[in-house]
Amino acid sequence: MPLLTDIQLPAVQLAAVSKSYPSSAGPVPVLREVSLGFPQRALTAVMGPSGSGKTTLLNCAAGLDKPDTGKVLLGETDLAACGERELTVVRRSRIGFVFQQFNLLPMLTVYENVALPLRLQRGRVRRERVMEALRQVGLEDKAGRRPAQLSGGQQQRVAIARTLVAEPEIVFADEPTGSLDRKSGRQIMELLRDTVDRAGRTVAMVTHDPAAAACADRVVFLSDGQVVGRLDHPTAEAVARQLSLWER
Repeated sequence: MPLLTDIQLPAVQLAAVSKSYPSSAGPVPVLREVSLGFPQRALTAVMGPSGSGKTTLLNCAAGLDKPDTGKVLLGETDLAACGERELTVVRRSRIGFVFQQFNLLPMLTVYENVALPLRLQRGRVRRERVMEALRQVGLEDKAGRRPAQLSGGQQQRVAIARTLVAEPEIVFADEPTGSLDRKSGRQIMELLRDTVDRAGRTVAMVTHDPAAAACADRVVFLSDGQVVGRLDHPTAEAVARQLSLWER
């Protein structure tokens, strides 16, 4: 893992971000003036109790949700100030996503699923680029299969290849190992770690699993919509101890 002192420049910077959701009783605060940077060329894990705001934080950082107040800077672009059309372009060209449920299209082959981001960018789809993404996740021999013919771990690897083929500046992963067995989850974390160490990309991940978080360079802990702690160079044991403090 790289030293955090070498990667302090943030790929995405949240500045005093607040977000509420409506309810019959009035607005319910989910994020409360969160200021947080996701360092370049590093893997950052976000953890906290259920309802602490983890997914909302990730969605705001990725431009999937707009904060009520504050800024979300991707380089010099403030995602919080962008219109929907501009956000769509940014998400397609600069941001990658990996979700717990894979989100593969069942009627498409593995190859076609991975090529989809390139088609959406309206560029020419080069077969060698798609196959290289599949090689990176060890599934080049499954290019002609459909998602239903793969295991859960293999489907998640296809989802990662689909993200990597577009060469995003930052990859956001929401519980990427949450629906996988321990062995498959470990393989997915090795792939995400490799994305940082070999490809020099930035990964921000929400997880509930201390073993997955131990693969990160830094863990950020949320509680009640606020950052309540950070842990650099984490171990699974240290993460579990920190979580127990905020889950009491």
